[in-house]
Amino acid sequence: MNSKLLHSRRNIGIIAHVDAGKTTTTERVLFYTGESHRVGEVHDGTTTMDFDPQERKRGITINSAATTVFWQGVQINLIDTPGHIDFNIEVNRSLRVLDGAVVVFDGVAGVEPQTETNWRLADKYQVPRVCFINKLDRVGADFARVSQMIEQRLGAKLAVLQWPIGQEAGFTGVVDLLNMQALLWHGEKAGEPYVMAPIPSDLMSVATAQRARLVEAVVEHDEQALEAYVRGEPISVETLQACIRRGTLQGALVPVLAGSAFKNKGVEPLLDAVVAYLPSPEDRHMQEAGPAAEKPLSALAFKLVADEHGAMVFVRVYTGRLRLGDVVLNASTGKKERIARLYEVHADQRIERTELVAGDIAAVVGLKDTLTGHTLCAPGHPVELEHIVVPEPVIDVAIEPKARGDQQTLGRALHVLTREDPSLRVRQDAESGQVLLSGMGELQLEVSLEKLRARFGVEVSVGQPQVAYRETIAQEVTVHHVHKKQTGGPGQFAELTLKLAPLPRGEGVQFESQITGGAIPREFIPAIEAGVRRAAQSGVWGGFPCVDFKATLLDGSFHERDSSAMAFEHAAGAAFRDAAQKAGPVVLEPVMAVEVMTPAEHLGDCLGDLMRRRGHIRDQDVRGLATVISAQVPLKEMFGYIGQLRALSSGRAQFAMHFDHYDVVPPHLQAGLSL
Repeated sequence: MNSKLLHSRRNIGIIAHVDAGKTTTTERVLFYTGESHRVGEVHDGTTTMDFDPQERKRGITINSAATTVFWQGVQINLIDTPGHIDFNIEVNRSLRVLDGAVVVFDGVAGVEPQTETNWRLADKYQVPRVCFINKLDRVGADFARVSQMIEQRLGAKLAVLQWPIGQEAGFTGVVDLLNMQALLWHGEKAGEPYVMAPIPSDLMSVATAQRARLVEAVVEHDEQALEAYVRGEPISVETLQACIRRGTLQGALVPVLAGSAFKNKGVEPLLDAVVAYLPSPEDRHMQEAGPAAEKPLSALAFKLVADEHGAMVFVRVYTGRLRLGDVVLNASTGKKERIARLYEVHADQRIERTELVAGDIAAVVGLKDTLTGHTLCAPGHPVELEHIVVPEPVIDVAIEPKARGDQQTLGRALHVLTREDPSLRVRQDAESGQVLLSGMGELQLEVSLEKLRARFGVEVSVGQPQVAYRETIAQEVTVHHVHKKQTGGPGQFAELTLKLAPLPRGEGVQFESQITGGAIPREFIPAIEAGVRRAAQSGVWGGFPCVDFKATLLDGSFHERDSSAMAFEHAAGAAFRDAAQKAGPVVLEPVMAVEVMTPAEHLGDCLGDLMRRRGHIRDQDVRGLATVISAQVPLKEMFGYIGQLRALSSGRAQFAMHFDHYDVVPPHLQAGLSL
């Protein structure tokens, strides 16, 4: 693929907090690019991208959906991602493979908790962004205030490219600050083009000041432009656009546009900005010498969807080519896989392809052992790309099939669901035998249980949601353990010395072997690690999985005849349990970042209620006529919160929350927590 073709492509995602108008914006993009001949509406359940029955029923995006559109001769591969925090893994894995993103903001609410989470993910993956401040036709919308929030709360340096004309119901268009002209939409009918006109006289002074700010912000990204600016010379629009593009690609600038997607205002200039300022695959990943398509294959699997025909794996090709019938190496598992089918995906439609090249995002059928985060590469050139980090679940429900004969079907269905969504976990409680399904929130679990019924025909009984507690250790401990059994036949022998040390929160479980000189044969080391990890999964004190520690194998010995992998696995499990008991085990609980928006007259009641829930108040902010409280509250205390909040505020307050971190449960509350 030549350089020109690579430059005529954009791989972008649309991300936002739930209800910011993200899917509506995507539907307008489909309409204006000619991909869809009718305008889909979320409230009517007629959207193209939210094609899953549950998405249409609930009016939210659950699965990231992919499609391809064309604008000004540029191919835009577009992924619409969920806004609800429970489905954040979809945003995470999409941003990992995208080159750019459009971040949609509610013109009234501004920067909301999930927007902040998604923004940090985009920072992590160094994804250049364009901001679209949406819903400017709504009562209380304030473009200037939201722009300021983006700067202050997200730490972004903005290149404000447009200024709204009119407010709320009187919003009729935008001032294009680069070209200093007005773009007006005289009606609300989809597809009706905007009209260019002179800037209204009452906005001229604001527009002039904003353009001066814009020029000052962008010229520093080009030496010649900066010199011309310092000398007071005029700078061409083309030069300013080049400066904006350079700053955006470097992550130093974020262009900001205005509109109302629902009222069909601002969509065409947004598409222009995507083409003008967001990177092509070549800009982002292909800067080494030589064409990317002619290098050995490297591709990342970022999403898996299973249906009656088998698994379809979405991949992003970074280098090389992927052809029908190719045998590729899964570098993450060491296994080889054969490519049976290749598809270009348009929402729920598929178009067969014979080849994918560097920069492509498409679906592969025929991969049996490939999961989210795995790397596919040429067998002769193994390479492993950076993994996708999957968050730890914070909430559990116990499930069992209503019909005894559905036990096996339930097992198969859960296997499929956890392959599709890595943030779902399934485990069996060792003591009660209950199957526990764990996830990121009540909505995610509710959607998963509905999938069991609708897709797999399994009706389940569901227990009350429970907090997904964890355990960890407080201090470093070293233990020596000998596993020795002599029955009629061959005996069992394994001896080892194991050290456990606490790790910072979020580090998981780490294992290291410091065995030298063959004190324990190399082939037994994996069994020792497996023994530690299995014992940690069962917990130490309350039966909750043990996390955030490092196990180091220091020494040991073996018997030529009686030692085996099984003996060392048993020894490692027993050594871990012994060490963990001595290392001061403590229980950890998920703590949520909570944002409550309430009328000022109910502020005191809301604050008092959060404090009673063991909440830590971090900040208060005035947003329009409401006050916003930012707090950290243990998840256990947030069950049933919405009902109490409505009662406290006569139904006028609202809240959003997402997982923030795990913290130690206060000692006086740990007593009744064992499973």
